[in-house]
Amino acid sequence: MKLGLSYNDFCINCGGISAQISNKKQPVIDRVCYDTRKITSVTNTAFFALNGAFRNGHQFIDAAYDIGIRIFVVEQEIDPSFYPDAFILVVKDSLYALQQLAQKHREKFNYPIVAITGSSGKTTVKEWIYHLIKQDKRVIRSPKSYNSQLGVALSLLELSDSCDIALIEVGISEPNEMQRLEAIIQPTLGVLTSFGRAHSENFDSLSKLYSEKLTLFQKVKETIVGVDIAISTETLAQIHGAIVNREAYGDLLSEFPFQDSVAINNIKLAIQVSVNLGVSQKKLKEQLSTVPQLALRMETFEGINQTTIINDTYNLDLDALVYSLEYQKLSAKKKKRIVIVGLDKENDAKRNEVAAIIEQFKPDQIVITNDPNEVSYNYENAVILIKGTRNSHMEKVAQKFRLKRHKTFIEIDLSSIRHNLGIVRKVIKPRTKILAMVKAQSYGSGLEKMAAFLEQQGIDYLGVAYVDEGVELRKNGIKIPILVMNPEEESFDLCIQYNLEPAIYSFQQLDDFIKELIFSKQSNFPIHLKFDTGMRRLGFEPENCTQIIDVIKSQPEIRIAGVYSHLAESDNLRDKRFTQVQAAQFYGVCKQLTHEFGATFIQHLANSEAIFNFPELQLDMVRIGIGMYGISNNHRIKKLLKSALRWESAVSQIKSIKAGESVGYSRTFKATRTTRIAIIPVGYADGFRRNLGNGKGGVFIQNKFCPTVGRVCMDMIMVDLHDLVVKEGDRVEIIGKNQPIEILAENMQTIPYELMTSISKRVHRVYIE
Repeated sequence: MKLGLSYNDFCINCGGISAQISNKKQPVIDRVCYDTRKITSVTNTAFFALNGAFRNGHQFIDAAYDIGIRIFVVEQEIDPSFYPDAFILVVKDSLYALQQLAQKHREKFNYPIVAITGSSGKTTVKEWIYHLIKQDKRVIRSPKSYNSQLGVALSLLELSDSCDIALIEVGISEPNEMQRLEAIIQPTLGVLTSFGRAHSENFDSLSKLYSEKLTLFQKVKETIVGVDIAISTETLAQIHGAIVNREAYGDLLSEFPFQDSVAINNIKLAIQVSVNLGVSQKKLKEQLSTVPQLALRMETFEGINQTTIINDTYNLDLDALVYSLEYQKLSAKKKKRIVIVGLDKENDAKRNEVAAIIEQFKPDQIVITNDPNEVSYNYENAVILIKGTRNSHMEKVAQKFRLKRHKTFIEIDLSSIRHNLGIVRKVIKPRTKILAMVKAQSYGSGLEKMAAFLEQQGIDYLGVAYVDEGVELRKNGIKIPILVMNPEEESFDLCIQYNLEPAIYSFQQLDDFIKELIFSKQSNFPIHLKFDTGMRRLGFEPENCTQIIDVIKSQPEIRIAGVYSHLAESDNLRDKRFTQVQAAQFYGVCKQLTHEFGATFIQHLANSEAIFNFPELQLDMVRIGIGMYGISNNHRIKKLLKSALRWESAVSQIKSIKAGESVGYSRTFKATRTTRIAIIPVGYADGFRRNLGNGKGGVFIQNKFCPTVGRVCMDMIMVDLHDLVVKEGDRVEIIGKNQPIEILAENMQTIPYELMTSISKRVHRVYIE
């Protein structure tokens, strides 16, 4: 990005209300930024303070100024005396100002702008078009899947005179977004990849969603429409559309390496666009054989020697490299950062360019190699990013770093968790904080990794069960407040040392903690008072309130940071009376405490279910736990959430069992016919319970249910393959789209909470982003 704008033109293009200008010579603006964690150069860079669902950018102006940023675009007047040499532009809406800037920049260029939208396949089609035309054309394209209101603006700001064509990916999630994006992009050629239900929950109907998507193509010369998309002749005419023929380009597809129907439809769309852009059939045939299999999600897993491995070894696209380096920097906290890049001989000329990009992020060590055998595996306590060209075989390096080789693994989709948090933020009041529970290894999904991710999402508090969990988080660089639900006297000193906020639920515990504070010479230490309003577990009784007030008033060592209680049946929508009684008792306690201490403490009562079922109980903070993973008993809310967990394994062996033969311990299964079975390496030691044996449970292979045969063993199960054609190594779904966690939990005669927390640590955790 090199905009080359004078400060005066920059202000005009952003539509500023007022500009605060220092006495210094006005700067030139070459680039923009919006996230202080991603700034690689401060020279001639303008910081846009954006207000989003998770963060208010104005909170980071000081941080941006401290690292050298001197040009700011803000929505509110700020005192220029705090920033004596800064240039401050005030606008009504920072995002809109950034979009206006992008629109003015786009209008400088006359070459084709290809806009790509659809419910799925946008990034794949965009990348495959790029691959097919890059030999003939100089192409600029949206990095990764930058297709939002912000992402489109950032993509357009990358346009330059050195390009012949731009490929811009476009997505919407809310009504009335596409009209604005169309005005910014002003596309000349449209591409419609698919019509599906993605983001339909935010629209009154699917037809309104489709209509809004097509707004992008109202002024294009032509819209190329994917195979088999159902669209009326009238609508097709309105967008100057042409549907790709199902039988088209059969002579070229023999060179195409992927033969599934989705890939074939996507590549036909990419071919048609390439033909329209003037690429010859000969060039297309040459490029088709090397179309890459895209990695749209990075895989993160635990590595040997306390390392964390970011496996992004599918390609060495330079835009994707920047994204991966940003992700590594955000994930690393205080750990060392190692970057390992593999280059094949054909791409060795990129070595200096790759090194220059990596050096901007200042990792602790850079390894660029042509030989995977040269890579050292002696790194300790580091976050290691592994990248490489397709022919450099760096995926083998990533696998050697993997700590556990168990074929069975849990996949945690961080993008789905981010989506679910976004749903919560839409429901709660703007000033209501969010506490995310990460106790019990964050419900089995991994304590440190999940806590770091949640902190990045702007979560206000984390909740743990025990002090040692909080200590681990502090040691891993977590800075936000941490509430300890069950602090024990033996660990009070660590609680104080690591600035953890204990839940106090009895007078004996309160007295013991105050004594520890006195011994440590601490005062004004934050605590949370827990009251029992009906759960009949830990907690002060509401009638203890007067006595508690007396103690706190007399002890300068403590202050009330929060007051909370647990709801017993927030998922009961048929009879709300018990929850309402609990709430009334809680309000009474808070009223007494507020009368004595003022509204200086956080009141929190609502858990995941109550956030949606009892919105009046959101108060100052809500506590979200398993709801982050897309689990809810409220069917209306469940439809809005995305499942964030998959549990998979693989077939170890296949056997044919003759009629009369038995399978497993105690011979509880005897075949009545010739039966083909698969042996799968997951058992009750992994969390797949014994009560799922003999057909009471099962797994899905090739989307078909395969019931267990015989008893569940400690380390494996056997399942009936029916008539499926299966080979060793084929994937097995234990939890996923065919068998949601709620169904498996029901078959186990338990609940999703217990299922998640009982999955063994030996089951590998993989995080995708």
